[in-house]
Amino acid sequence: MTNKDFFLALDDLEREKGIPKEVFLEALENALVSACKKQYAGTVGAVEIKLNPDKGTLDFYTVKTVVDEVADREKEISLEDARAIKKSYQVGDKVTEKFVPKDFSRIAAQTAKQVILQKIHETERDAAMSEFADKEGELLVGVVRKKDAKNIYLDLGKGQIEGVLLPSDQVPGEEYNVNDKVKVFVKKVKSGYNGAQVLVSRTSPGLVRKLFEEEVPEIKQGTVEIKEVSREAGSRTKMAIYSNDPRVDAIGACVGNKGARVNAVVAELGGEKIDIIPWSEDPLEFIAKALSPAKVLSVTQLDGEKTAMAVVPDDKLSLAIGKDGQNARLAVRLTGWKIDVKSRSAAEKMGLAPAAEAEGETQPAEQEDAQD
Repeated sequence: MTNKDFFLALDDLEREKGIPKEVFLEALENALVSACKKQYAGTVGAVEIKLNPDKGTLDFYTVKTVVDEVADREKEISLEDARAIKKSYQVGDKVTEKFVPKDFSRIAAQTAKQVILQKIHETERDAAMSEFADKEGELLVGVVRKKDAKNIYLDLGKGQIEGVLLPSDQVPGEEYNVNDKVKVFVKKVKSGYNGAQVLVSRTSPGLVRKLFEEEVPEIKQGTVEIKEVSREAGSRTKMAIYSNDPRVDAIGACVGNKGARVNAVVAELGGEKIDIIPWSEDPLEFIAKALSPAKVLSVTQLDGEKTAMAVVPDDKLSLAIGKDGQNARLAVRLTGWKIDVKSRSAAEKMGLAPAAEAEGETQPAEQEDAQD
């Protein structure tokens, strides 16, 4: 069978798609062997196919093993019959004979088409996977493609990249409409049947990190460092930062001129409140700052590993704890310490009144207010 146009088409595919012609040829050989076995089952036995791109030919061969006594005529040939073809054949040798399959052109063409399309799809998927393999932990912009009862599916580009927002990664109250552009944090990249699938999130603390990195050059440059982030998506975030250069005000850098930088992040998060906390090597001082926006009078380490009591003015107790305990809960996550918040009067009754106020009053990004 001769078809030079077919092999020329493979050359074009190699140039356009960057897929080596040999990849197609190997897959095509295997597929044609399988198709030939189905088409001629019980008549020709084992089949080999040889493609010659230089000559533009496709040749079919039957393969039989030389034996003393034939038990399977499809796969075996007697020594006598083999030597009638070639006198040097010995038992155990393989005898190959060329044959021309009848009415196989249509099946061959259909098989070639399926193999080529599959290989193009697989190669583009693998290329997409390779491109996105190092995107974990990054910020991407996706376009909402479709929704179902639970998940949101985003187009992240290239046509082969699908981002999936699972229910746990969707912010309560946020709406995701088809064709909306959404910034997302990449949690995991994996290979799916229809291409690379990227698990993305709108609730991850990593999203806050990346948004600030995008807005604050000092963070991207490494001058200002985000130490920790604790977040209850859609409601409030606490972020601890540190300046590696004493000349640079970390909080000022994150807030920006007239609050421009932090407001840009807040807008992207749909109005989520953000407390920017100066990080401290001293864990007790860090705890005092983490309970922002409440003023903390003192922090004392209690018996047990990473357990502390924070004392606040009586009128700031509800602010320190927060609605449904949110402020204290976020402070616990931020510091990694278990924190028992007490009012001054309660501490005095316990004989634990603060000797002095905790140093370093916190500077939240937002003004002190009731946490509603």
